[in-house]
Amino acid sequence: MKKFIIGTKIGMTQIFAADGTCTPVTVVQAGPCAVVQKKTAETDGYGAVRLGFGETELKKLNKPERGVFEKLNMKKGYRHIREFRADNFDEFEVGQEITAGTMFSDGDSVDVRGTSKGKGYAGRIKRYGNKIGPMTHGSKYHRGLGSMGPNTDPGRVMPGKHMPGHMGSDTVTVQNLTIVKVDGERGLLLIKGAVPGPKGALLEIAESVKA
Repeated sequence: MKKFIIGTKIGMTQIFAADGTCTPVTVVQAGPCAVVQKKTAETDGYGAVRLGFGETELKKLNKPERGVFEKLNMKKGYRHIREFRADNFDEFEVGQEITAGTMFSDGDSVDVRGTSKGKGYAGRIKRYGNKIGPMTHGSKYHRGLGSMGPNTDPGRVMPGKHMPGHMGSDTVTVQNLTIVKVDGERGLLLIKGAVPGPKGALLEIAESVKA
């Protein structure tokens, strides 16, 4: 069965094994989610399952969002909807509840997708990790951009040039993370290592594609 769920990042902590080994983990509030729609090869050209997360009243949604649930004759709505590819969509039913305890187990390998922290406008040194200039007295060049490219031929800035600009707020996927512990009663996943985004960030957790 293809495994996937939506959750929010609570923060990071550490857990200790019986032998005293310390493991850094990210705590994720995963689910509960509901199956909002199933897509099949006959109707949509591919198989997928759409999950809703963050239950809310229909009247609190805007008209396009509300129309999605009214079309499915659902009495409640969800703030977030995410789609996951699945070949086993026959195993899911519209309205079915998806929880962390029923979907995942200890030791599962997952891919986690989220939006990275926004850093605002950043220079090339912070943005790309480029080397700084001499910091000695009289250098007059410390954190500058440097050469912009060739002189007369081709006489333009080449694509991919490391330049200042907006940093962060990108969609990032971290692959092959291990679920150290599943707390089914509280709907928590303890995932080894770090995941994208700040506390409270929305995360898509799915079975690893390269495991």
